[in-house]
Amino acid sequence: MPIDPNTQALLDAIASATPMHEMTVEQARRAFDKMSVRSGLPPVEVGDVVERTIPGPAGDIAVRVYTPKGDGPFPVVVYFPGGGFVVGSPESVHGPCTVWCAQVGAVVVSVDYRKGPENAFPAASDDAIAVTRWVGDHAAELGGDPSRIAVAGDSAGGNLAAVVAIDARDSGYRLAGQVLIYPATDISKPYPSLKENGEGKFLTFDLLRWFGRNYPSDPKDWRSSPMLVDDLSGVAPAFVVTAEYDPIRDQGEVYAQRLADAGVAVQARRYDGQIHAFVANLAGVASLGKTAVDDIAEYLDGTFHDQ
Repeated sequence: MPIDPNTQALLDAIASATPMHEMTVEQARRAFDKMSVRSGLPPVEVGDVVERTIPGPAGDIAVRVYTPKGDGPFPVVVYFPGGGFVVGSPESVHGPCTVWCAQVGAVVVSVDYRKGPENAFPAASDDAIAVTRWVGDHAAELGGDPSRIAVAGDSAGGNLAAVVAIDARDSGYRLAGQVLIYPATDISKPYPSLKENGEGKFLTFDLLRWFGRNYPSDPKDWRSSPMLVDDLSGVAPAFVVTAEYDPIRDQGEVYAQRLADAGVAVQARRYDGQIHAFVANLAGVASLGKTAVDDIAEYLDGTFHDQ
């Protein structure tokens, strides 16, 4: 189906502005957060929102912690915002995180992991693993239930959620689930959707190359390309979201099939007429953005209450 009209209007407006890959990193970060606040879901009321830090491998890691109304202990979602490992922050996903906190009744820990070019690979994955392990050990400090922890993320953050799920299996700690929102799972080779959707749909060839220059990584390293892990059996159950007009659509869909083939319980859903970022950053504009946010909330709610 064609790109939905609301999204196309946004793309037309973006086409007349300076593209992110022609900005400085700091300009791009400000522009991405501003766009996400303007075009993303408006926040809803939750019990509390607190900025704090969690110890990491290279110093403290900033996180934004959302606590629902009511009495805990609550399930916990550790969320990794997307942005090519260069842009993106808890601010850029503030609206959806409040919605998941309120709808699921979960503590949401949104992670401001280290990014390039200031920090080299694998800084982001090291931080993601460290935060999730800390949450597992200290969930009670957050009003959380250590037996009900899930990870989630969009785009580069989807990569981090997948990496953390593999680490959890290999390190012997349990996750209730993983939500991979149009995840980057394999940079070792091109997929057909890259050629189909690499121009004019927000995430472009040029922007992908700019991300790669600012956060270069080894395509064959499993933390860059979790698709290359030989055995995915035993990782947490997954909900995988993809968008029809996303250049990395195929990475998410092939990864979902790899998980299913390994015996992992998977729900995979493609949202037709949608582009990359339609959930986390553009759900206030994209026609199915709020639908996908609600679908993720429903999945998490079921996952936590099945524990």
